[in-house]
This record gives sequence, structure tokens and C-alpha cells, in this order.
Amino acid sequence: METDFTPLSSFGGGLAIGLGAVLLMLGLGRILGATGIMSGLVFAESKDEGLWRGAMVVGMILAPGLIFAVTGTMPPIDVPISPTMIAIGGVIVGFGASLGSGCTSGHGVCGLSRLSVRSMVAVPTFMATAAITVFLIRHVFGG
Repeated sequence: METDFTPLSSFGGGLAIGLGAVLLMLGLGRILGATGIMSGLVFAESKDEGLWRGAMVVGMILAPGLIFAVTGTMPPIDVPISPTMIAIGGVIVGFGASLGSGCTSGHGVCGLSRLSVRSMVAVPTFMATAAITVFLIRHVFGG
């Protein structure tokens, strides 16, 4: 199993996420954490909260269409595992985000930039867990 090296598109994606995080913080004083945004949309405490969170989720859903409209092609997606395993992984990630009081975007992008101690613990924890998981799947279990 090989992983593609895509420095330019990865850099562009990182810039877009960083810009989005800065604009959300400047405009609404909110942190760009995808899990928190989705959770707050489902359990919105006010109409205003639901509006901006809904706009964020709709933007995340429509972004691939915008890429297609601009470039004329969609990025290739190759998912070498079953939909069942994707669902199981999603539940595990959701549990981890709940347990860690945030997701990779909230802790990694926003928390670290705000020098949050909780994020300084969370990010190395999920990075180490990801590295161990990849090692086990690729080299121990032969995936």
C-alpha cells in the first residue's frame, strides 16, 4: 500500500483550512472544529448558532462540487476498505473526538495556535495513535 505524495494540493488545502479557521475566529469568535460544529448544529441552542453551523456544514458538503466547477475534474478517491469498516472507523473517531473534547481540526489547527494545554496533550496523543494504527495495519496485519 502506497501513499501519494501531494505537496502542492496538501499545502493549498492547509492554507484553506487555516484561512477558514482565522475568518471564523475573527468573524464570530468561534473555533473551527468540525466535530463541535456538527454537534452544535444537531443540538443548537439558538437559531443564530444553527445558521452559521449549517452554513459551515453545507460549505463542507458543496466544496467538492466547487473544485469540479473550477478545475473540471474531481480528485481521485480510492478507499480500499469496505463500507462496514468505514462506518466502524467513523464510530471510533466519533468516540475519540468525544473523549478528547474535540477533533483534529479543533485541537490541531485551532487549539495549538491558541496554545491550549489540552490541545498540546491531545494532538501528540492522536498522532501517536494514528502512527501506531498505520504501522499495525500495514506491517503486522498486512493491510
